[in-house]
Amino acid sequence: MPGTITTERLILRPARPSDLEPMHEILSSATAMAFWSTLPHVKMEETRLWLEGMMATRADDFIVATKDGRVIGKVGFWADPEIGYILHPNAQGRGYAHEAVSAVIDRAFRDRGLNEATADVDPNNTASRRLLERLGFYVTGSATKTYLLGHVWADSLYLRCTPETFTGAKTPWTWRAAEPV
Repeated sequence: MPGTITTERLILRPARPSDLEPMHEILSSATAMAFWSTLPHVKMEETRLWLEGMMATRADDFIVATKDGRVIGKVGFWADPEIGYILHPNAQGRGYAHEAVSAVIDRAFRDRGLNEATADVDPNNTASRRLLERLGFYVTGSATKTYLLGHVWADSLYLRCTPETFTGAKTPWTWRAAEPV
């Protein structure tokens, strides 16, 4: 069921058409997309299709916005149990990813009954790996040449977290289900 998660500094909400421009700014950024599974978006149409797909899903996939409404990224389970997230480069290094990912996983374990969360991380993405390990994820395996990005192959490091290993959600959060239409 769609809804909104509110943390101390963030609002995690379902995607909407008005998110197109701020998400295109993120998804067209080579810095933000450095470890993503696709190349940066060149055309707004690429982002429009991505956003429409996000809006059509039933999974817990959220737009991350600051309390003043500024869209800074996306976090969620695009397909259970795999978590994914991306933040605008200007929002990185401020603890927003930890706050958002932690709340989404905590909700999935407590309210949705998910029994694990997994992640596929580029081994060179040390910041993401450190974040996940702080949340209780541990490495379960790896693979080479899992993504072809342009003309360069990327590898994968697979991580897993269970309710028993999860160490996140130190920041309180609240859930509000969406109003029926």
